[in-house]
Amino acid sequence: MNYEVKNVWSVLLRLFHWALMLSIITLVVTGFYINNPWTNTTLEGSVSFPMATMRYIHFMAGYLFTAAVAIRIYLFLFGNKQERIWDFLPVTPRNIKSLVTTIGYYSYLSDKHDGRLGHNAMAGIAYIVTIVAAIFQLISGFYMLYPEAVFWQNLGGGIFNSQQQGRFLHHLLMWYFILFAFSHVYIVVWSDIKSPKGLISSMFTGKKFKHTDS
Repeated sequence: MNYEVKNVWSVLLRLFHWALMLSIITLVVTGFYINNPWTNTTLEGSVSFPMATMRYIHFMAGYLFTAAVAIRIYLFLFGNKQERIWDFLPVTPRNIKSLVTTIGYYSYLSDKHDGRLGHNAMAGIAYIVTIVAAIFQLISGFYMLYPEAVFWQNLGGGIFNSQQQGRFLHHLLMWYFILFAFSHVYIVVWSDIKSPKGLISSMFTGKKFKHTDS
């Protein structure tokens, strides 16, 4: 069987992917610490002050997370063919068929799969939901970070009503990102084994392999 090498993901998309991965890992680890510190509390009055350090790292990771989300929204609108939202949004007959086919393929009900270079419709929906969740996550984060800022208080107060509710949703959405990350890694590895086309390596090189008949 022959293959053609295709350029699929831009440098900006790959930067988004790794920035999001790094920020999520950092935010989860530091978030757990902020919620329930596991070091001795006597350290807080010393030079080390681990809570302040963890909060600082959390905030910096939050800015990286925000930048990654902004990049993906930009690529939804202005990225290459595979990166734009219209390529996988299930509002066209092609993408609706992709969604049905992919559900059957992932459920082991069919051997047919969507052989497109970019995201299938099911993956596209998952990424859209994740970006929407990310927007609420970063709004709730900035709402707690800047309690004196009028902009964030008006926006956060209008959405979450109180900081306590914003904090609760912030914690709840963290679990969504944890589950998303584990599911994403599992599906990517499973897909690359079941239908090898360079899915994993494409996030390093930007290239995928397409089967040809010749």
